[in-house]
Amino acid sequence: MLKKAIIISVAIIGCVLAVPTFFPSAAPSFPSFIQPINLGLDLKGGAQLLLEVDTNAMFREKTVQLYETTRAALLSRSRGLIRFSDLRVSGERVSVVIRDPADVSRARGRLRSEFGDAVDISVSGNTLTVSYSDRQKATLVDDALSRSVEIVRRRIDALGTRDPSINTQGGRFIMVQLPGVDNPERIKELIGQTAKMTFHLVNENITPEQMMTGRPPAGTEFLPMMDDPARLIPIFTRVEVSGENLRDSQATFDQNHMPAVTQVFDSVGARRFARLTAEHVNERFAIVLDGKVLSAPVIREPIPGGRGQITGNFTVQEANDLAVLLRSGALPAPLTVIEERTVGAGLGADTIRAGSIGSAVGVLFLILAMLAVYKGFGIIANIALIVNMMMIIGISALLGATLTLPGIAGIALTLGMAVDANVLQFERLREELRGGSSPLRAIDAGFDRALKTVIDANLTTLICALVLFQFGAGPIRGFAVTLSIGILTTLFTCILLSRTMVDLYMGGKNRKIGFVKI
Repeated sequence: MLKKAIIISVAIIGCVLAVPTFFPSAAPSFPSFIQPINLGLDLKGGAQLLLEVDTNAMFREKTVQLYETTRAALLSRSRGLIRFSDLRVSGERVSVVIRDPADVSRARGRLRSEFGDAVDISVSGNTLTVSYSDRQKATLVDDALSRSVEIVRRRIDALGTRDPSINTQGGRFIMVQLPGVDNPERIKELIGQTAKMTFHLVNENITPEQMMTGRPPAGTEFLPMMDDPARLIPIFTRVEVSGENLRDSQATFDQNHMPAVTQVFDSVGARRFARLTAEHVNERFAIVLDGKVLSAPVIREPIPGGRGQITGNFTVQEANDLAVLLRSGALPAPLTVIEERTVGAGLGADTIRAGSIGSAVGVLFLILAMLAVYKGFGIIANIALIVNMMMIIGISALLGATLTLPGIAGIALTLGMAVDANVLQFERLREELRGGSSPLRAIDAGFDRALKTVIDANLTTLICALVLFQFGAGPIRGFAVTLSIGILTTLFTCILLSRTMVDLYMGGKNRKIGFVKI
């Protein structure tokens, strides 16, 4: 009896988990972990964005870093200066001419020790050519893709968007689905920014003539102000503090009650920021975001502790968005929106209505067919079928799965398989009765002999569902999730619950099974 009690208890719990989905008004009465199932983009409406990771731009930036590291390695006085000329970037390669042929081997060894196996180094006379190896390129692309997904997720989560679906596709694409979002423009703007922030000193020695000609001296560049693009600020290209050292950023208000953004650096950034402000009092420094100057304040006094504040002509929303960008980190490569789709809430409601009607009609036909063919045993099969459907919905909601239109198809397919399992068991039972077995013996033999067939059929389908989940994306994964959950609940309801209800009906006695058509 304990086994039967456990089986019935599990079935009841599974049904209870589905109650908030079928009766949303009852959801507040349940604990927080028992909530209605999440609806996907095709059911709830919303926006879908396909983003492309610009790996070419990433490799251009990486090649510049390769250039800087190569230059620093050859100029290292601690390891011995190596004289060179014509250090240049060509595509994704860095080439350098070593002046003394005797230093070529030493230069090659130094660069190898600097970069390890991450680069390929070729020698032609006195010229060394350095480029990232194919293996390192693949690693950089994979890392950029995974980091981009995580950063996009953090930015979207910070806006309070519920149940976003963010997945990689095709090696350099990111699919973003945002249920319930009607206007994705703000999100597109937010996730499309690389948010690379740096701090530079302002070059105050620039003459008006140089500003007029737009030709800065070496080591200086002119960058536009973010709120006034016509105004150019001459900054030193040397990065004093990098945004990579930011630990936190929050929107706030300054002493004039205007929107501002606070920034908190980690230990390394705090030391650099303190040294910068201590050594350059009464000088200006520029805060640069994605190639535009946010502000260029004068350093009035040293700022220890690693805390600063960015002020400007921000609105409250702009300050919040900037804080989100800085807090989530800089994208390793630019993202480009190459496809955008918007699904209206009305279309989603129509889809739900059509799917609900179709499912209800399908379930009704299954119930009537089982009653017509198996009479009383059909009632047991129908109870197991309804419990199965409730458990699929309830467990999916508990696991945080998102129900999509393909997911509804997965549920319908599962219910058909569940009926098939009951048919196998009942037909085996019928054969045993025809062979002259007693009702109890016929039940034992019927269920036991059908068990292997039922398990084999469902396990092979489960393997297919797991393969779809592993290699599929988006709606295909939704189908695989509901199908996998449905297979497990089918095995429970058809093998354990149906047998338990039959045993409870028989009560251990050889009752006449006249309601089974023979």
